[in-house]
Amino acid sequence: MMRNITIGQYIPGESLIHRLDPRTKIIATFLFIALLFLVDTFIGYACGAVLILLSVILSRIPIKFILRGIKPLAVIIVLTLSLHFFMTDGRVIFQLGFIKVTEEGVVRGLMMGSRLVLLVIGTSILTLTTSPILLTDGIESLLKPFKVIGVPAHELAMMMTIALRFIPTLVEETEKIMKAQMARGADFESGNIFQRAKSLIPILIPLFINAFRRADDLATAMEARGYRGGEGRTKFRVLKFTHQDGFTLLFVTAFVVLVSIYF
Repeated sequence: MMRNITIGQYIPGESLIHRLDPRTKIIATFLFIALLFLVDTFIGYACGAVLILLSVILSRIPIKFILRGIKPLAVIIVLTLSLHFFMTDGRVIFQLGFIKVTEEGVVRGLMMGSRLVLLVIGTSILTLTTSPILLTDGIESLLKPFKVIGVPAHELAMMMTIALRFIPTLVEETEKIMKAQMARGADFESGNIFQRAKSLIPILIPLFINAFRRADDLATAMEARGYRGGEGRTKFRVLKFTHQDGFTLLFVTAFVVLVSIYF
């Protein structure tokens, strides 16, 4: 299941989405997230799904690979649906003893599930089509105006990018530790939810130790290469905002505004 996590991974390519300026993709992603929280109808979520499908086609990333990122969310989605199905008041459409399902609960649960799925896919496309270096440059460029009020733009961008980059690394590390513990007789799949949570303790301790060790190695490597923060640094690749970026932002903004107004 852990191999299915797609957030934080990058797939090199030469598609239209890959060639866009990272600032364009970051702004478009935030607009898409805003859309998901503004719409309140199934038609609105369907419009969001169409925008995602268009992005996937243009990025040339296999849709099966992107859909794999939803599998780790299965538990959260089922929990969300269950909470809304059984705990929302309204017109009862099914009842068995004290358990009842309401029409409003079904509608609200399906909407929340759709929002989660689209949110994960939308943010995954950003990291799948943008290299960590370009993502750092894009975030830093967008945060640069806030430097006048003391916001450390470069440091924040670096931290956010490193955090995203290390998600798949930590997932892979977790999988290795789980396999090592299972080879020693550990059981992570039986028992109730409290027993399963307790069985994860032997995983968390070595995972935290390895994470701190990796962070220390990374800091040592950056210092060895002369990294001293963003002040006075120059860049080998300078970001360039093209006509394609302007058209993409215009299209996404108009799409989000129209869908938010009508749905």
